[in-house]
Amino acid sequence: MELDLAFIWAILIAFAVLAYIILDGFDLGIGILFPFLKNTSQRDVAMNTVAPIWDGNETWLVLGGGGLFAVFPLAYAVIMPALYAPIIAMLLGLIFRGVAFEFRWKANTSKVVWDWSFTIGSFVAAFAQGIALGALVQGIDVADRAYAGGWWDWLTPFSITTGIAVVIGYTLLGATWLIAKTEGEIQEQAYAWAWTAGIGLIVMIGIVSFWTPFLNAVYMQRWFAFPAILYAAPVPLLVVATAYSLFKGLEMRRELQPFLSALALFVLCFIGLGIGFYPYMVPHSITIWQAAGPDSSLLFLLVGALVLLPLILAYTAYSYWVFRGKIREGEGYH
Repeated sequence: MELDLAFIWAILIAFAVLAYIILDGFDLGIGILFPFLKNTSQRDVAMNTVAPIWDGNETWLVLGGGGLFAVFPLAYAVIMPALYAPIIAMLLGLIFRGVAFEFRWKANTSKVVWDWSFTIGSFVAAFAQGIALGALVQGIDVADRAYAGGWWDWLTPFSITTGIAVVIGYTLLGATWLIAKTEGEIQEQAYAWAWTAGIGLIVMIGIVSFWTPFLNAVYMQRWFAFPAILYAAPVPLLVVATAYSLFKGLEMRRELQPFLSALALFVLCFIGLGIGFYPYMVPHSITIWQAAGPDSSLLFLLVGALVLLPLILAYTAYSYWVFRGKIREGEGYH
């Protein structure tokens, strides 16, 4: 049986993007929550909860972007010109927050500057990711295998809405991460933030889910036409169940359940996107197979991926295991 290399690579890149979203999302969320922490000591604790793992989380972004360039060059050549502005803003935000992350530990009189730099960089990165997602969902104009739209096509009411949704979602991930990793006053604050962000995220999921089918007839068919509705219907039902798990965990003051429920919400939203996108790499113009490179290149790269992916997964799991447990004031890894 011949392997469908393009499909396999589409799954791998989708996995890398999802891994980045759920792993880097909570430390971006901590950056967004930074101004709401009461003092420097609390901010040190919050930052120490992600200090050993934050840069490793961004490995998945490199894998997703690099994989798109190497394996689906046509999709890369179309998507990048369409999303230059939000992608550049995202990268600048990530660089800015990375620099702030390191510099604030060394600074004395300028620590407040780096605190705000960390917050602004985190917010810009999260908002830009959401805008890029919204611009991709609403569709990219393609003609003769090239981007045919304008410079500002990415900036629409829908993309701004998805940008806000991602910021709120990352805030929820950050708050629930702090619930799991801290105790005392910080944890109590995090419970309150998680309630607010959780309600906000559910509202934004509802708005975006209602809006999306009206962007393109393909989405309407995928979600409401028979028999596609049989595959799509479980997703909103699972979202409701997961939302219940999130708020029940917060109400019962459980520590890990809210974080796992927040992660599950992101996974379900990602699955919903996959249902709407498939089989397109650039909705709804270029399919996975049209965008893929030659099979010889895909096979060569797949061999390397099969070696590297288990190593990355093992390293990630090991780092989370080593640095498990609570972070308390006066303690840290940095």
